Amino acid sequence: MKKRNFVLLCVLGFSLAMLIASCTVKPDNLIIIGSKNFTEQKILGELLAQHIEANTDLKVERKLNLGDTFICHNALTTGEIDAYVEYTGTAFTAILNNEPLSNPQEVYQQTKQQYEQQFNVEVMPSLGFNNTFAIVIRGEDARKLQVQSISEIAQKTPLWRVGFGEEFLNRKDGFSGLAETYNLRFAESPKVMDVGRVYPALKNKQVDLVVGNSTDGQIGRLDLVVLKDDRLFFPPYQAVPVVRQQTLQKHPELREVFQKLSGKISAPEMQRLNLQVEVEKKDVKQVVEQFLLSKGLIKK
Repeated sequence: MKKRNFVLLCVLGFSLAMLIASCTVKPDNLIIIGSKNFTEQKILGELLAQHIEANTDLKVERKLNLGDTFICHNALTTGEIDAYVEYTGTAFTAILNNEPLSNPQEVYQQTKQQYEQQFNVEVMPSLGFNNTFAIVIRGEDARKLQVQSISEIAQKTPLWRVGFGEEFLNRKDGFSGLAETYNLRFAESPKVMDVGRVYPALKNKQVDLVVGNSTDGQIGRLDLVVLKDDRLFFPPYQAVPVVRQQTLQKHPELREVFQKLSGKISAPEMQRLNLQVEVEKKDVKQVVEQFLLSKGLIKK
């Protein structure tokens, strides 16, 4: 009897395992779009999703706000997601571990080639804007000190405090390289904080300099100033959809869908989209829909 019960339990266990496995198999007509964990990325992830839904018969699942660059890249290469928007300079330095380059076309071509060879991932054409890291100070300080570039603040920073997101601490195009290039020294160790907190911390004088993104919507609203990268430390960061080649082979219609987005978003337009969502608290889906309608990319 015990042996019979044991066999029965084994059969039931196997059947349950097979049932769970069958429930987790991804349907052939499903595309999963991911994004990193900040406002611009959620907007761009939603933009890819709506554009696919409007121009194909495919269903789209959204896995937005996944995490940082490395989390999204791992999700892409393991097949957890099919596509997300990356930035060429980030891919080139943080993922591929190359030394920063300043030529946008060279960075794009090398990134495209290496992504295909190493990860079986295709780098699509740029969406049209470059979202570089931005070294930001308060407008009142910029006017008082009469500074416009990063090199002009080197003598001031020993009395300043700096804040930025965790990812910037460990990248080749991050804090240590920036500090060395511009000979920057600060009053205390950097404050590593959530990227959503850097601008309020700067405005409230908890820090004196932060690292943000050039398309952030809060820069103009909070009277902040982006200092010029006059020694060209930062590589270009063109926003590009990255897509699994396996996904493109299975759904070749996606290639044209992604290509139609090429060059459709300028840096000022991206900044306005970020402002609408982050500052004006508008719904991401509605903001994206209105933008796509205005570009003639979808129809009501």
